[in-house]
Amino acid sequence: MAFAPKPRSGGRSNSLRDSHDSDKMEATGLWDALEWTIEPVSRSVPEAVSHLNLDCLLEAEQVQVEGHGVVLINTDEAGTLIVTNFRLLFLSEGTRKVIPLGTIPLATIEKFNKIVVKNQSTPRQSDKTPSRRLLQVIGKDMRIIVFGFRPKTRQRRTVFDALVTCTKPASLWDLYAFVSGPSKYSNTNPKVRLLNEYFRLLGKGSCASMDMIEDGSFTLSNNFWRISSVNSSYSLCQTYPFALIVPKSITDEEVIQASSFRARCRLPVVTWCHPRTGAVLARSSQPLVGIMMNMRSNTDEKLVAALCSELTGGKRRKLYIADARPRKNALANGAMGGGSESSSNYFQSEIVFFGIDNIHAMRDSFARLRDYLDTHGTASSDGMSSFLRHGGWTWGGGNLSSMSASVSTLGDSGWLIHVQSVLAGSAWIAAHVDLESASVLVHCSDGWDRTTQLVSLAILLLDPYYRTLNGFQALVEKDWLAFGHPFADRVGMPAITGSTNIPSELPRQSSTGSFQSSPNRQTAGSFSSQAPTSHAQTSNNYSPIFLQWVDCVSQLMRMYPFAFEFSSVFLVDLLDCVLSSRFGNFFCNSEMERQHWGVPEACGCMWAYLADLRSSDGTSHVHYNYFYDPLKHNGPLLPPAAALAPTLWPQFHLRWACPSEAQAGELEAQFRKMDVKFSELQKAKEVAEKKAKKITTLMETLSADVRHEKQVSSSAMKLVKRANKESEAMKRAIQSLGCKVHFSSSGDCTVDIESSVIEAPQKLLCSSSKRQSDGSLQNDDKSDLSVSITVMADDVDSSNPIARVCETLCPLRMRDGGCRWPDAGCAQLGSQFVGLKANFEAFDHLSIYDSYFQPK
Repeated sequence: MAFAPKPRSGGRSNSLRDSHDSDKMEATGLWDALEWTIEPVSRSVPEAVSHLNLDCLLEAEQVQVEGHGVVLINTDEAGTLIVTNFRLLFLSEGTRKVIPLGTIPLATIEKFNKIVVKNQSTPRQSDKTPSRRLLQVIGKDMRIIVFGFRPKTRQRRTVFDALVTCTKPASLWDLYAFVSGPSKYSNTNPKVRLLNEYFRLLGKGSCASMDMIEDGSFTLSNNFWRISSVNSSYSLCQTYPFALIVPKSITDEEVIQASSFRARCRLPVVTWCHPRTGAVLARSSQPLVGIMMNMRSNTDEKLVAALCSELTGGKRRKLYIADARPRKNALANGAMGGGSESSSNYFQSEIVFFGIDNIHAMRDSFARLRDYLDTHGTASSDGMSSFLRHGGWTWGGGNLSSMSASVSTLGDSGWLIHVQSVLAGSAWIAAHVDLESASVLVHCSDGWDRTTQLVSLAILLLDPYYRTLNGFQALVEKDWLAFGHPFADRVGMPAITGSTNIPSELPRQSSTGSFQSSPNRQTAGSFSSQAPTSHAQTSNNYSPIFLQWVDCVSQLMRMYPFAFEFSSVFLVDLLDCVLSSRFGNFFCNSEMERQHWGVPEACGCMWAYLADLRSSDGTSHVHYNYFYDPLKHNGPLLPPAAALAPTLWPQFHLRWACPSEAQAGELEAQFRKMDVKFSELQKAKEVAEKKAKKITTLMETLSADVRHEKQVSSSAMKLVKRANKESEAMKRAIQSLGCKVHFSSSGDCTVDIESSVIEAPQKLLCSSSKRQSDGSLQNDDKSDLSVSITVMADDVDSSNPIARVCETLCPLRMRDGGCRWPDAGCAQLGSQFVGLKANFEAFDHLSIYDSYFQPK
């Protein structure tokens, strides 16, 4: 295949390309269809050359090696394998999309091996069958992936060497987190966040700042507890935080004395206070009682006794000292100067052993679980389906021995038993603190592995605040980071020792997850394997302690689905961030190391990154638990022993080996989609209601206008009817005078008068105009409706025949020249007009009209 070269800034890149770019593979995953040659890049080339347009690269991510036509054995898919300064990237051959199974951050790789597998061939092909060149990559996130390379090429060697170089940098500052810098995920000082959490525990409303840390004014207190600055320079204990909560009755001098009696000076300090009863959870390391178990410390005993404040009524609070180790391990530690407390030396105390195994047992158990999932999963690293393994089980109802063996193997891994032990111990602590109002001191050997698991899980059960996103962050930063869980050792990251920047070279121990490790696995065909060449990135101190604790949290979420604000997806993303070393929050082994080397300022913040992911979708983001109900569980969670039966965590344990079955949260995802759709419909409904309200208001306005128009129209119709009535009455009155009335379309009327007295007919013009200054008549303001009749004469002489007609014909005129209806104003002699104005409503009520208009 042909790829257009694209220059990239950064280090040198070795390109592993197909010798015949135009040739296509006949079938995906068929070895004989793949031909490669090595195209080395000259060392004098100053810039890396990428032959792919890689839009998937992160900021400051640089390509080191590219290999084309590599086959991912798990899924039998061919693609391009790329080694960058941050991850191993696998792109699909056809779509150029990132294949999640074959893409793994370099820091997440626990071990990688070169394996040569020789096919068992027939006698005819004994000299012709080539060996298979495989590269096995074992991850800390439960996956085992295998890449296949064509024989007689050096591309596997080149990829292997690039992995060795990139997974073991010469300096801590060569890690991707330092190269990329804080970017937009800047980190506020975690010491400020720790103080804010302390203030919350003590019931103080103060807000911490760097000024308080610098001038030492953060030493606040309440009635029982105080914040001490005795470890502000980490001179008391290098693995403890700079600020400690201790009993108010204990002085700093007594704190210093008590620290010498505990392993690594990790003295008993308060990590949580019950807001109502005053009971506390405290943590420490094992006491140095010596091989004879007879060493004592008065100040240590006084400090432990001060953890038990008096109850109401003067009764003394009981103290439980919870030793996370098996009793035999505690006794064995006595040979090295450690051991456990004696209840006779600590007033009103009781010693309890939880029997949780050490980090080495957890590491081996995790490796066995990973092998089990790879062997019996659908995407096995040898490319064979678990249904066909051993050829003994088919869908037709054949032998089920392999299925029974798989269940037995899961039990033999011991992982679920260890998870149950941590859950049971935490539930025991939470129950005694809440139900008995007792104080509990928890420790193991060093007080930073099992102790941290138990204390943080018990606090999660007791305090609903820590079951929110903000509270969970505060819990992890306080009990895991500030109190010195050695993440560099346990996660397998480069550590800072002494005053150098070079990672410590600790003895390496290979994981049990090698290619042929599982007794139940049968590889494809009949292969004979050469001894593998291995590289283990992790040390003997590697152990999935934090991962196991997050697994315990997921078990609680399964038991109490309404109690947690965050979802299982959030926990998976959290673990991926921790294992990938993309951010600096979990670097080094203590707060002192991170502060000394300026890690918070030099690297991005994981919490800011996760918060940025959630900011786009709000509460509908997958990090939020859809079923969260803070009112349903607003108090302690106290699971009974019968409920503490853990199962595999599908979203994490099964996501690589059984991707289809890993969708245990599919129901929640469907509900989330329905909720999003419901929210959209709700918004659309609100918009529609606003529009409907607006339209209703407009309709009401229009209706009011229509009603007004109807009223105006009705009034006009009444006026028209009244005018018609008056016109008819006037017409009759005029016609009764012997006049003919003609109405025109303009509203004027012509009156023709015929009389023996008048030789020529005269024309009278009737209009509704008011009398103007020229002598026309005006309507009577007192009348509801007036009609004016103007009679126009041919001349204006005083002997006007119109006047004589009016005088002769008017029935209202008296002999003396007066008028029986003076209000009519109908005769205005001496003017050029003769006007008639009448109120016909009143006209109808005059008896004179009755007599006049009655027919003869």
